[in-house]
Formats: sequence, C-alpha cells, structure tokens
Amino acid sequence: MTTEPLIKPLITPPAVPAPVVPAPLALLELLKPITWFAPMWAFACGVVSSGVAVQGRWPVAIAGILLAGPLVCATSQAVNDWFDRHVDAINEPGRPIPSGRIPGRWGLAIALAWTGLSLAVASTLGPWVLGAALFGLALAWLYSAPPVRLKRDGWWGNAACGLAYEGLPWFTGAAVMGSALPDGRIVALALLYSLGAHGIMTLNDFKAMEGDRRTGIRSLPVQLGAEAAARLACWVMAVPQAVVVALLIAWGAPWHAALVAVLLAGQGGLMRRFLADPRGRAAWYNGTGTLLYVLGMLTAALALRGGLA
Repeated sequence: MTTEPLIKPLITPPAVPAPVVPAPLALLELLKPITWFAPMWAFACGVVSSGVAVQGRWPVAIAGILLAGPLVCATSQAVNDWFDRHVDAINEPGRPIPSGRIPGRWGLAIALAWTGLSLAVASTLGPWVLGAALFGLALAWLYSAPPVRLKRDGWWGNAACGLAYEGLPWFTGAAVMGSALPDGRIVALALLYSLGAHGIMTLNDFKAMEGDRRTGIRSLPVQLGAEAAARLACWVMAVPQAVVVALLIAWGAPWHAALVAVLLAGQGGLMRRFLADPRGRAAWYNGTGTLLYVLGMLTAALALRGGLA
C-alpha cells in the first residue's frame, strides 16, 4: 500500500517582485489629472478678467495654465499622497503609494521634483507669478506635511485648499496677462470665490470620514457630523456668491449679476436634495452644484472684461 497522499499540495507560484521605479500610469494617477481642472479654470477666469487680449500672448497663457494644473496642483497631490499614505491605506488602499505601485520613497522624490519644476516655470512668468507660485507651493506642503499639517483641522485645511485652488490661480492668470499686480476688483472676486471653495473642500471630506476618524484628522464632517457639515458647506458656498452679485450690481454689471444669481438659485435647488442625504450625495453635488459655481466664476470674470477692469 502506498503512503503517498492522494492530493498533492499545490506549488506556490513565485511572488511578483515589487516595481523598482514607478510605472508611467502610476505616476499619472499620483498626480491626479482630474483635480487640475479647478485651478486651470480659475487661471482662465483670471486671464479673462484682466481684459488683456490673448492674441500674441498665447505662449505665456499656455505656460500659466500648465503651471496652475499639471505643475502646482499636481505637486500638491503628490505631497498629499506621500504624507497621507497611512490614511489612504484605510480609505483608498489601491492608491499608487499604499498599493506599492509607487515604491519606496519615490512619492517624496516626485513631490520634491515637481516643486522645483513648478518654481522654474513660474520664474519665467514674472515676479508676481513667482510670488503666487511660492505661496501656493508653501500652502501645499503646509497642508499635508508635519508638523503643521493644516489638513488635520478642516477649518484651516479647507481654507488653504480654497485659496490654492481658486484664488491664487485667478490672481496668477490676471498677473500673467497684465504683468503687474491685478486690479483690486479682480483680487476681491478671487478671494470671494476662494472662500466659497472652502465649502467645496468640505464636500470632498465626506468620502474619507472613517479613515479620518481613525487617524486623527478633524475634517468638518468628523468635527460637526455629516448633516451639520453639509449645511455649513452650502452656506459657505452660497454667501460669497451673493456678495459677488451685490458687487457686480454696484460695479454697473446688472446682467452679469442676474446670471450669477440664477446660477446661485440653481445651486440652491440642488443643495436641498444634497442635504437630504449628505454622505450619499456629496459626490453627486460635487459634480452638479459645483459646475454651476464655476460657471458663475466665469460670468463674474466676463463682467470685469466687459469694461470694469
């Protein structure tokens, strides 16, 4: 009688070696192209609001758009993913760094390299643009990196993001075209839409509530609860737009003010649906209400271009 077991153990396949360098697709995912839209749009609003014709200045305008999106914004994403790798291991384990597709300390090296590249491009666009880029990059590192890590508190972190994603690119777009400090009304609109973007950043925090709680990040949904944070986000988005409407009327642009008011009213209708299920509909509102918000930005920029600046 044979003593050989009837079922032979399976042969364990050899382990797949971890990558030594990041694959191009993993690098692209780390830099999150989908996030580039907001600062690129804000930069375009700055260009429009300056009232300066783009003809003959296309190379400068294109360089500025690249600076706002694929450079400065992408840098902020790389910095955030590196310092959030432990949080992402809970919330999004498939992200490039926690999944190992960006191995070792490559994430930090990419963040540093993109910072340097952003500053190099900004330095070619004039002192005001370089100053804005330095400020934006500093916010990116302060937002994610210890010991400051502004993102640990939703009030400060969302304010930093709103300024970096909306106000600074708008300011930069106007500064690029005018080669000077932008008009005070341009700066006022940029700051108001930055404040409103604080609410947009709160919408982004709903998807990470569990990981934020477990890792000590006090986002507004964690601090206030989902319903209260959702109401706050709606008010923070709506009030600055109402101020924009009032300013446009005072500046002699009633038709543009009326259009911004209509877009705000549309957001109000969508907000009612969002508030009925904040956690379930945060992403939905981010894709609908935010579209009306950015259309209002462009409308306000066109008002300035029409003769106010």
